[in-house]
Amino acid sequence: MKPLKKEDINQEVFDLYDDYAHNKIDRRQFVEKLSLYAIGGLTVSSLLSFMSPNYVESILVKPDDERLDSDYITYDSPKGGGTIKGLLSMPNNTDIKLPGIVVVHENRGLNPYIEDVGRRAALEGFITLAPDALTPLGGYPGNDDDGRALQRQRDRNEMLEDFIAAYDYLKTHHQCDGNIGVVGFCFGGWIANMMAVKIPTLKGAVPFYGGQPTAEEATQIKAPLLLQYAGLDTRVNEGWPAYETSLKENQIEYTVYFYPDVNHGFHNNTTPRFDKAAADLAWERTITFFKSKLI
Repeated sequence: MKPLKKEDINQEVFDLYDDYAHNKIDRRQFVEKLSLYAIGGLTVSSLLSFMSPNYVESILVKPDDERLDSDYITYDSPKGGGTIKGLLSMPNNTDIKLPGIVVVHENRGLNPYIEDVGRRAALEGFITLAPDALTPLGGYPGNDDDGRALQRQRDRNEMLEDFIAAYDYLKTHHQCDGNIGVVGFCFGGWIANMMAVKIPTLKGAVPFYGGQPTAEEATQIKAPLLLQYAGLDTRVNEGWPAYETSLKENQIEYTVYFYPDVNHGFHNNTTPRFDKAAADLAWERTITFFKSKLI
């Protein structure tokens, strides 16, 4: 059987995966529903394998990249989970203070994709911290299914405090100049929005397909926003019109992009939801935004 390609897969399968990835259905239901699309030579196992993340072959910046100083640290989150583990990355052998970026994971903990994003941003001249909100439960367990199950056990507002504490850690780090932004994906997109709500000194926030704050919360935002949405992501996008109204009413600086014909998670290059053209453009815009607001 020839290898599957994204164009071989019905859009309904991507929508089904989105329901599964966001806990609307469990794995048993996902597999059962997937069987409806196992036709024409496709099998459930081949579809399941194709839709699952491939971390081994997708890393763009290796953990031991000689251009970086990248290692795990712990920091205190007294209002959140206590002691939190994170990946701290920065350009190697730098003798100047750098602007910082908090990198926020999806709803499954600090997996290899998010660690890779942290390293990618560091190569652009930033000190980055990618925390693992699953630390109090033992940390990212090595696969996304168990990671999602663990993350459901934590309160999202307590996890928000963990990422606010990551901002505080960077703020006082000897290698950071105190100018800090945040980028987050999915759950992390909501966190990025909420860090803009909660931290008046935040220099910029880039939520990728993230849930929106309430109208009342949005009035507190001081940081400029770069908002990135997937055109096919009706679940998240339905909250945009009300959010845009709040941003306009409160004269909050923002730029928004909708990437047509791509799915939620289009930046994540480990699954077939990945769209290289949209991901590259969105990342280029992200780095340009941070260089204009943090440097």
